[in-house]
Amino acid sequence: MTSLAHQAPAEHGLLEDYLAHVASLGLGRRAVRDRTRIARAFLARHPDLDVWMARPAADRCLELRRTGFWPLICYAIGTGCLRLDLELAGIKHLTGLADAIQARDPNGFAAIRQAGLRLGWTPDWVKTVLGECLAVLLAWHGGMVAEVTGELVDAFDTAIASTMTIPASSRRAYRNRIAGVRQILFESRVIDTPPRRRPWARTLEQRFAQVPMADQIRQVLLRYVRTRTAVLRPKSVESLINDLLPFADYLTDQHPELTSLRQLERHHIEGYLIFNRTRPWRGQRAAAGAGRTVSAAVAQAAALSLRNMLDDIAVWGWAEAPTRRLVFAADIPKLDQPLPRALPPDIDAALMNAVTRLDDDFARLALPVLRGTGLRVGELLDLEIGSIIDYGPTGSWLKVPLGKLATERMVPLDADALSALDEWATLRGVHRPLPHPRTATPTDFLFTLHGRRLGATRLRNGLLAAAELAGLRAPDGCVLVITPHQLRHTWATGLANAGMSLQALMALLGHVTPQMTIRYATLASPTLRIAYDEAMGKMRRQFTLTPAGKPIVPDKVTWLNSEMLKTRVAHGYCSRHEAAGACPYANICETCDNFVTGPEFTDALRTQLTDVQALQTDAEDRGWNGEAARHARVADALTDHLSRFEH
Repeated sequence: MTSLAHQAPAEHGLLEDYLAHVASLGLGRRAVRDRTRIARAFLARHPDLDVWMARPAADRCLELRRTGFWPLICYAIGTGCLRLDLELAGIKHLTGLADAIQARDPNGFAAIRQAGLRLGWTPDWVKTVLGECLAVLLAWHGGMVAEVTGELVDAFDTAIASTMTIPASSRRAYRNRIAGVRQILFESRVIDTPPRRRPWARTLEQRFAQVPMADQIRQVLLRYVRTRTAVLRPKSVESLINDLLPFADYLTDQHPELTSLRQLERHHIEGYLIFNRTRPWRGQRAAAGAGRTVSAAVAQAAALSLRNMLDDIAVWGWAEAPTRRLVFAADIPKLDQPLPRALPPDIDAALMNAVTRLDDDFARLALPVLRGTGLRVGELLDLEIGSIIDYGPTGSWLKVPLGKLATERMVPLDADALSALDEWATLRGVHRPLPHPRTATPTDFLFTLHGRRLGATRLRNGLLAAAELAGLRAPDGCVLVITPHQLRHTWATGLANAGMSLQALMALLGHVTPQMTIRYATLASPTLRIAYDEAMGKMRRQFTLTPAGKPIVPDKVTWLNSEMLKTRVAHGYCSRHEAAGACPYANICETCDNFVTGPEFTDALRTQLTDVQALQTDAEDRGWNGEAARHARVADALTDHLSRFEH
């Protein structure tokens, strides 16, 4: 590390300047005398600062502890006479260095400090980022805050990783502080490059270089992906890479003799298709999914991407293309067509009530928006300030941005979703717009905090926390796992149940083909339900549904002990065979927030509570955990209603 002057310190005035600085600190006479003595002794032993700074960091650190002349070194670094080396920074407490650096650029640090507070950072975190990272960067490189560039921060980050011999915990702390420096410099407009969500993300070249394959095959795959980036979105490019790399893995492992795609034959493809359907997880998820094979959807995407690539390079006339077509429509795995996974009404109500009690404001406010608008998670996170539009007599609407299917649409807002959006707009604060990932246009995204965009992980975690709060359990006794997309299914299913037309539902969901929407109509078609009820009514009039000599309505004891999924309501009973599954409407009224009862129904409610508790015990004995949990929720609700009458 070098000094800015090569003369002896006495000649360039460092000692005189330092003594004047000490005199201005307001120290006692003894402290001034000690610092003066230490500084004179140090400069007498080390008249050339370059020579001293070139010594091993451990030796310098030992001498600093023994002699106490660190304040002089801080002053020299702060005034630009010395540059801090990261070897010394890695083993020495830099007490006082931040003050020395900030003293030479007070206005620059003041502007940065205000930017941090504007982002909603705590004063302690602002102090940490400025004093323990930005000041160290300037001590290492020199210059003023306004002269810092993104490239300089990158170089500082690289130098820390390659130079500092510090524990992993300290390295993580520096990584967090450097991320804070990038964020605060962007917010204060010192640099125009926003911090990346994943600064460690690899380039295309790095992705393909880390997978063993023949060089010619690597060049063709890389060229193809680069070509497709001109028309694909970033996530689609990432998916394309993930689809093609397993094919390269397979060729390298099973057919190392192949050096070009032009050498491919049909038997190579057939072997890959078998491997593709049974291959294990790869990449970062491999450890978590040890022993598990990829899903049918992943296998289908990989086969489609391979077919498209081979067809494309053949049509484009690339010399590396195989001589004939090798992948056909019959080779593409077919996917099941499951119905939407809407939440039963009682679980939906319990979940959303628990969401209102979450500690995470983002999950507490964003999840009701998902539930009340049917947005996809990506569409929610891409919402911008100004997405709420008031159309007067027709109410408030939400402009949903271009999303998965590249279409915009308008969705009406109910009172709960509108209130949640308004509250979040107040909480998020004001900060510099961020470049849009697709267009690079500065965009004021709605769901940001501290100047950073928020992700879907906190929403998934919020749903898990809400399910835990609501006591929702899966059949295995674990917390019921509910995904954000199920809220979209629940919203759309409710509209289909209410009789909304296929065309209207298609428009609200943002579907581009009727086939995408028909699933909801299949799940909950009012016309189909009416036809079924009419047919069942005719059958009941034609046939006796109870054994001869038995009452149509069973006595209470028989009903309680029957092999049915039983529901007790205040005005009667319901017997539903286990094979039919749980009723989605069971006890929906008693557990609804809008349910109102009065003292005149006390006897009926007490009788119902007694029966529900008996049903809970019966379900527990039979191992029907879901039914037991449902009866427990109903019992809690009835107990709450009765307790209000007693007070």
